Amino acid sequence: MSYLLVADDNEDMRFMLRDLFRASGHEVAVVGDGLEALASIKEREPDLVVLDNSMPNMTGLEVCRLLKENPFTARIPVLMLTAQSGVENKVEGFTAGADEYLPKPFDPRELRVRVAALLRLVQREGDRNPTSGLPGGRAIDAEVVRRIERGEDFAVCYLDLDNFKPFADTFGFAIADEVIRGLGAAIREASTLVNGPTNRDFVGHIGGDDFIVVTHGEHVRRLVQECATRCRDVVARAVGGDAASRGTYHGLDRDGQPREFLLANVSAAVMQVRLDAWVSLAHLGQRAADAKRRAKQQGPGGLLFEEA
Repeated sequence: MSYLLVADDNEDMRFMLRDLFRASGHEVAVVGDGLEALASIKEREPDLVVLDNSMPNMTGLEVCRLLKENPFTARIPVLMLTAQSGVENKVEGFTAGADEYLPKPFDPRELRVRVAALLRLVQREGDRNPTSGLPGGRAIDAEVVRRIERGEDFAVCYLDLDNFKPFADTFGFAIADEVIRGLGAAIREASTLVNGPTNRDFVGHIGGDDFIVVTHGEHVRRLVQECATRCRDVVARAVGGDAASRGTYHGLDRDGQPREFLLANVSAAVMQVRLDAWVSLAHLGQRAADAKRRAKQQGPGGLLFEEA
């Protein structure tokens, strides 16, 4: 049995969905707007979230973006269930990070099948990323919880490749996957180099170009610098001599406008976690996502240190 959260401002729709999913054997919670959805997720993490888009206080798209930006909730599958059925609406939903999009009115049989498929996918792939081979999803959560339960202070290093989407669009997804695999290996190698044979770092892959290292704080700056250096080597090998020697490439930005990009660098947000200030995984993830945004605002290769 899975635990589902349904967010819809229409009461009749909420209770119809609740009854539909309960009949399939799921535990279901229902809320009426986006802020209530976030509060419910903070209190108890669901296995899947069903979101309407047009809700008061915060739209479903805004909720979805916040969930996917948070490294500790990004793995939760999101199904957008909305009356906005145009192609542009679907593109907007998937761009916000939705895993599935189903327009209203819908066939209840199709909804049940799509929910079941999403839950199977999460259960199959939640413990290891297929591209990098690194642990992800629940394994990352479990490592943080283990360190809290052992009474350790530690650091969470959130690593992200700068401008990875235009890089993948320009060089192709075969090269992009090669870079992701290489970066995962490079982070593991950097961790071993910095911390020596007794290395106790945990290296995880959240998804896409986002990685996490759970480590001790004393060597974290050197670790990030070593990761950045090895990332540049990985990218240079993947793109070949001409692009590597230039250090830049022509690509399209998010608005479809041509511009010159630097070859991928690593931006990092480092959260020093103290036991006396610990709140929750969701809180840590929110702080880390915000810190990563501000690190990237510093420019390519930005680095930000904060306490969580």
